[in-house]
Amino acid sequence: MTKKPDILRIAVAQLNPTVGDVAGNLAKAREARADAARQGADLVLYTELFLAGYPPEDLVLKPAFLKACEKAAQDFAADTADGGPGVIIGTPLKRKSGTHNSIVFADGGKIIAERYKLDLPNYGEFDEKRVFQAGPEIQGPVNFRGVRIGVPICEDIWGDVGICETLAESGAEILLVPNGSPYYRAKIDVRHQVVIRQVIECGLPIIYANQLGGQDELIFDGASFAIGADKTLAFQMSQFEDAVDVTTWNRQGDHWICSQGPMSKIPGREEADYRACMLGLRDYVNKNGFKNVVLGLSGGIDSAICAALAVDALGEERLRAVMMPYRYTSKDSLKDAEDCARALGCRYDIVPIFEPVEGFLHALTQMFEGTKEGITEENLQSRARGTILMAISNKFGSMVVTTGNKSEMSVGYATLYGDMNGGFNPIKDLYKMQVYALSRWRNSHVPPGALGPSGEVIPKNIIDKAPSAELRENQTDQDSLPPYPVLDDILECLVENEMGVDDIVARGHDRATVTRIEHLLYIAEYKRRQAAPGVKITRKNFGRDRRYPITNRFRDRG
Repeated sequence: MTKKPDILRIAVAQLNPTVGDVAGNLAKAREARADAARQGADLVLYTELFLAGYPPEDLVLKPAFLKACEKAAQDFAADTADGGPGVIIGTPLKRKSGTHNSIVFADGGKIIAERYKLDLPNYGEFDEKRVFQAGPEIQGPVNFRGVRIGVPICEDIWGDVGICETLAESGAEILLVPNGSPYYRAKIDVRHQVVIRQVIECGLPIIYANQLGGQDELIFDGASFAIGADKTLAFQMSQFEDAVDVTTWNRQGDHWICSQGPMSKIPGREEADYRACMLGLRDYVNKNGFKNVVLGLSGGIDSAICAALAVDALGEERLRAVMMPYRYTSKDSLKDAEDCARALGCRYDIVPIFEPVEGFLHALTQMFEGTKEGITEENLQSRARGTILMAISNKFGSMVVTTGNKSEMSVGYATLYGDMNGGFNPIKDLYKMQVYALSRWRNSHVPPGALGPSGEVIPKNIIDKAPSAELRENQTDQDSLPPYPVLDDILECLVENEMGVDDIVARGHDRATVTRIEHLLYIAEYKRRQAAPGVKITRKNFGRDRRYPITNRFRDRG
């Protein structure tokens, strides 16, 4: 009988694939395997659907795409004939039982096993049941060089379907789990608890490999880890950073114990949110082939933090900031915008909008005769600015960064075809008070990987002054909205927690205010449907997570 090995070196490849770039993803996988081989790894664990990129959505309905993914998997399996590490890598596979979210397990130059995801998520940001079929049955562990390894895939360990326990009963000694788990605030704690629960059920150590990178609205933050059979953290990889880390596992009796692995520090709340926004913007711009970006720098907090994020993500030379003053633009705003651009080191242009706005008003004079001036005229200012930014985008190939926060988007305080113009919004899922918190944090910290300068990059006056759209004389946001701490709490209750009006009022809020905010939330749905995508930060963002009807007469009246 062949003696079972007493040591196993498992590399976790926490990488940033691009959806649809099968050749590029295969190249990344090969590079990571070579790195792992140099570190002495026996086996490399990649993340969910790595060769396709995750989530591939309806791409998996295209036969040519499936064919390309399977060929890449076969080519990668052939690489293992060199005697180096075996691999577990995610890919879609079309079989007689359907199209499956799968892994291939390869060693010795061939595929030694395939495994199919059984529990397909169909909630929040996930809708895998549209494009995949669940695996037909739980398949047992794979014998890899004398070690029996179970490979449940992502959601297979999140539910209560007993997959991990069944694998243990089938003889698995350790579970390796490829994941595509998107970021939201405090998600790492949730993942740890999920895995601990499964370790309690099955009695086996579990290695959790998570994808890295931005994919449209979703941010994958990495932070791969393992929980040992004793329910303690065996290793913790970094968050928001590429890594190929080799972990060493030793057999002790009937259990595998991690004797060596990283123990990275996990960022705090503000740092994690900021880095998620930065990563999301960087990957959206770079993966979609934009050379640079442009945004309207108004002297307000939202555009200032977006400018900081753009410089941190892309570098000062790839941001053009444009101030577009009108008669209501204050001297403070002009100075604050210039100071912000100077602190960040980016290009700064001033394009006055007096002539285009007056031209619109002149063209509409006869039609508007006898009407009262109001929001229509205010929106013309915003739409003139939006048109200018889109013209700059068309002329120079720069993507427009849009800068509205979640508080504004919730209640419709944004102008279609005006300040909502743009390709991507890095702060779309941040409430106003969170924007302030992250701005203060950035002035005191430079996040890892940031290309921007240290020090105060968002002038203190921008943070301290009352927010205003400056579309009329002496305007502030609080003229028509409750104070932002109040507004944000009501919105979190309505959006994130789906609380009823009575329960929100019981928290100490005025009933009339709550019902008005609920009404504004519902009637702004049509605007949000036309908004640019943006980074998901909360448990329930506008877009993939929250899909309310536009035509909707329901109001909570208790």
